[in-house]
Amino acid sequence: MTNLAHPDRIAKIEAMRAEGVDPYPARGVEATPIADLLKDVGTAEAPGSAIGKTVTIAGRMLSLRDFGKLIFSPILDRTGRLQIGLQKGRMGDWWPRRKWLDGGDLVGVTGELAFTQKGEPTIWVDDIQILSKSVAPPPEKWHGLSDVEARYRRRYVDLWASDGVADVFAKRSRALSLTRRFLEDQGYLEVETPTLHPVMGGAAARPFVTHHNALDADLFLRIAPELYLKRLIVGGMERVFEVSRNFRNEGLSTRHNPEFTMLELYEAQGDYRRMIEIVEGLFELLASELNGTTDITFRGNTYSMKAPFQKLRYTDLFKEHAGVEFDDEPAVRAKAKELKLNHGSDDYWKLMSDVFDETVEPHLTGPVFVTHYPVQISPLAKADPADPRLTERFEIFVASMELGNAFSELNDPAEQERRFEEQVASKDPETPGEVDVDYVQALEYGMPPTGGLGIGMDRLVMLLTGQDSIRDVLLFPAMRQVAAQGTGESAEAETAETAAAGDA
Repeated sequence: MTNLAHPDRIAKIEAMRAEGVDPYPARGVEATPIADLLKDVGTAEAPGSAIGKTVTIAGRMLSLRDFGKLIFSPILDRTGRLQIGLQKGRMGDWWPRRKWLDGGDLVGVTGELAFTQKGEPTIWVDDIQILSKSVAPPPEKWHGLSDVEARYRRRYVDLWASDGVADVFAKRSRALSLTRRFLEDQGYLEVETPTLHPVMGGAAARPFVTHHNALDADLFLRIAPELYLKRLIVGGMERVFEVSRNFRNEGLSTRHNPEFTMLELYEAQGDYRRMIEIVEGLFELLASELNGTTDITFRGNTYSMKAPFQKLRYTDLFKEHAGVEFDDEPAVRAKAKELKLNHGSDDYWKLMSDVFDETVEPHLTGPVFVTHYPVQISPLAKADPADPRLTERFEIFVASMELGNAFSELNDPAEQERRFEEQVASKDPETPGEVDVDYVQALEYGMPPTGGLGIGMDRLVMLLTGQDSIRDVLLFPAMRQVAAQGTGESAEAETAETAAAGDA
């Protein structure tokens, strides 16, 4: 047992076993979801069809209010909460065993559903079974885990102890389901591509590296599924998407986690303008379906997800907010020096991109499409026929946060090979260290004009649920490893446990 286990609770387990009662039985109970019962309870003045019936529920006992011959406790399951009442006269020989019960226990309860004198729906218990005895006390007073880091480390407590947390993840699940349905309705096929890549590619990022013993070869955890999905376009699948877990060996922030979820899709005969239609349709649908309105609130500001969204060119934004032309190298370097930007590389285009991030992105409240990025920072995008310095590419921003990236896909094998070779020559650790020859060969067979899009689903869910940090929409975000030990909130819980025992 860890130091979270409370001695009084461990003693109760021993007492249960001494009487031949298993505190961790192998079988549960056949229970009705609490929400289904509450739909049919009506009111004390006009009782519904569920009132007076014998029902069974199963869930977590949140707390106990002991009045001597009467005990009340709310029970929480995945659908809602409902009060139970234990009466001495009703429980018979089981009544002395009530001392086994604690807040946090998982129980199965059978009894009559009725109203209390105060009009609260309550199950008057005829039978109660401990399904799993909790030895770690819940957070104090059931106001949730107050320590933010503890919330992330112990999500298994946060989900039922903190109001609204489970709802966020239910919305996340529904957002992914709606996204799949939206694309399938437009003829897209969901596919799965490799997570272990022999050549890193599809995005600029530092990868995680692992080693395959049987092949005696280093492999890269996927930073993006792009190149495999485009191979499928070559193969004639025409409309494909993947909801993938990607991995980038970078720092942690309110917007970044080394493991994240991305939606990536490709459509033959499409281009970046078709991808704009997809983004607008998807964002509007998700906001409306999840929140009942196309307006969302994020960090105190309201944003409309009603299409169409604003469209602005990269070069115009750069000149407006940085005060210089994007390809005026001396002026851009001077601006970078003024902003004290130094990423440790002399690469001009990376420096230019940093200047954009610093000067332009804070103004991109959006939703706004930033279009026509320079070729040098868009190695997989098709050049704009009207200005070969730029590409048919956009990024979508909301609340100054980049949510997605899309372009008309480069399908010229010779040009793609040339750009790969430029990346390799740069020796940038965030770009491939070798040319992906197999991908170039795939293009040599011919890839039709294609539009491609990637959306960071974690960030999108942040917006849709109004969460400030990416960690609030990840069930188990990356955390620094620490030794297992008690923390402040567990000590508070033990104090609350002792106080409750004294009150009883």
